[in-house]
Amino acid sequence: MQFYLATSFIFPRSLRLRLFAVCFVATHLPLLCYIGWGAATGRLALAEVVTLTLATVAGTGLALYGIGALLTPIHALADTLNAQPGDGAPLPRVGDVIQNLYAGVQRAAVLTRAQIDDLAVAAHEDPLTGVANRRGFLAGIEALPAGQRKGCVALIDIDFFKQVNDLMGHDEGDRVLAAFADRLASQVRRADLVARWGGEEFAIFFCNSVEEEASWALARIAEQMRREPIGRVNGRIISFSAGLSRWPGGPVEEALAAADGALYDAKQAGRDRVCRAGASLSATCP
Repeated sequence: MQFYLATSFIFPRSLRLRLFAVCFVATHLPLLCYIGWGAATGRLALAEVVTLTLATVAGTGLALYGIGALLTPIHALADTLNAQPGDGAPLPRVGDVIQNLYAGVQRAAVLTRAQIDDLAVAAHEDPLTGVANRRGFLAGIEALPAGQRKGCVALIDIDFFKQVNDLMGHDEGDRVLAAFADRLASQVRRADLVARWGGEEFAIFFCNSVEEEASWALARIAEQMRREPIGRVNGRIISFSAGLSRWPGGPVEEALAAADGALYDAKQAGRDRVCRAGASLSATCP
């Protein structure tokens, strides 16, 4: 790399001509040495000098041709790497083939990293609602510092959502899901995490919250949905049922299982309510 940079002033936009210059000097060294020796000793023969000169020039030309042929795949690779993603037109050349190849590799690396980042986002985000999906929810919790991996978790289900799809169509169902996700996300703290758990079911992690705080937050969301409905079905305001569980730390799956049981209790008790895990049905489902 140092030699390449040191010779960059020689034909800076053409590696082929730079190689020719290097080959020309290198292949003419024996001839120059012979001429110098002959001049110093008086044994210089014109015929021999002409013959050696012609042979040296021929060898230089052959070497240059061979190098040019060997560089053809590199030129093609550089053009491919520097092609625009859309129409395939190559980007303007900024130097010799090595510089273009290096720039192309860097550009390809940046594009690849961007694609990897996009795939990572897609793998952890629900495309319909824009909130995290189940994998993103669990990954988000796992990424938290140890001191923040505790609080409360809630599993939430939109009441009678099947009727929305059956009576009003899947487009309206998608709109309701997106509106509900937006309502949840807008009513929790920045430290909390909202996710679409699957279908019409959502999850919330209330970071470092006690059950009373999390239960009050869910009740506030339910009241807002009554005042500002996201939709109606069969004349009823769309509501939700929720199961809430305390998570003191450790495996979050245990708290999620408890919240799922509490969600079942909420549905059994008539829906449109929040039930807490770990207590009697009457005490936890007002």
